[in-house]
Amino acid sequence: MENLILTVGRQYGAGGRELAGILAKKLGVKLYDRQIVHIAAAKLGINDLSEQELLEMENEVQPLSMSFLPFHSFGTRMGGSSNEMFLSESAAIRKIAKDGPCVFLGRCADYALREEKNHFDIFVMADDDFREARGSAVYEGKSLKELDREDKKRAQYYNYYTGRTWGDPQHYDLVVNTGRGASLEQIADGLLAYIKAVRG
Repeated sequence: MENLILTVGRQYGAGGRELAGILAKKLGVKLYDRQIVHIAAAKLGINDLSEQELLEMENEVQPLSMSFLPFHSFGTRMGGSSNEMFLSESAAIRKIAKDGPCVFLGRCADYALREEKNHFDIFVMADDDFREARGSAVYEGKSLKELDREDKKRAQYYNYYTGRTWGDPQHYDLVVNTGRGASLEQIADGLLAYIKAVRG
């Protein structure tokens, strides 16, 4: 599947990160996630914050506000409005996509690439029982409540900056439920077969 860009959004605990990694490996392309944050920060001249601090800047969106809580402190240094990080990340995603096929995990990549033709947007979800079991086994004992709290942050960020509803099926080419019994490897194979079929 030449020149294919995949974007993967996901519920926390549904296995989206692992699935994105498997897809990238099967396609023989790079997977981009947190690297986007660092590229965006470098473009904005933010070079003295840890990865955790950068991620907190990105995640701590206040509904009905024009600022991130952590970003508020750095606003002057950045010399602009609080959405500069989002805009910089979006620009980085578009630039990387133009360079060739790859997989993007999260980062509102589906929205950043909305005007590009050559991408396929996937949203990964699962039922609560499956996510709770994975939270306990894979995510250091996180409870369903903790997983939902993280998803609430993701939704606030996505909804605020895109004007869309996070997880709304109409904004994705395919929504996949990983909790139906198939392995992530099998799901990846099924996704790639489907994409090949619809792309002709």
